[in-house]
Amino acid sequence: MIDQETFVELMSGVCAPVTVVTATAADGRPHGSTVSSFASLSLAPPLVSFALDRSSRLLPHLPPGAPVGVNILGAHQQDLASKFARRHQGPGSKFDHVTWAIRTGLPYLPESAGWTAGRVERHVDGGDHILLVVSVEEAESTPTPPLVYARRTFGTHSGLAVAS
Repeated sequence: MIDQETFVELMSGVCAPVTVVTATAADGRPHGSTVSSFASLSLAPPLVSFALDRSSRLLPHLPPGAPVGVNILGAHQQDLASKFARRHQGPGSKFDHVTWAIRTGLPYLPESAGWTAGRVERHVDGGDHILLVVSVEEAESTPTPPLVYARRTFGTHSGLAVAS
């Protein structure tokens, strides 16, 4: 088995989309966290997935059956990605001084490159993380360039060059 440092270094070179996953607590407060493990899982039925650390404060608000939103951040939203990545903030405080709205009952960041909402279908054990499988009920995309994360840096991409 490889050591953790080698694995982290390998995975840091993989470009990942940057999203803010959101939920609404039973008391109505918004919750959200930056997530870079968002992926398409299935077209029929439409499913997406993402992973949360077992110690995530968002995870208790996303049991199977719970509604969940995924804001796919745009290249201009690096500050939001950093803000929602911070731990140990009070409930709802990540949304302070942020432009957001409620859409289908979920916290929504309207300047994002894309949005999807659905329900958590199931949790899958993933070592120190839990993989959440989500049934997609709503989706929207825009022409805004997406924010990506690789080599511990935020960026975006332009048209792909043809390999020779």
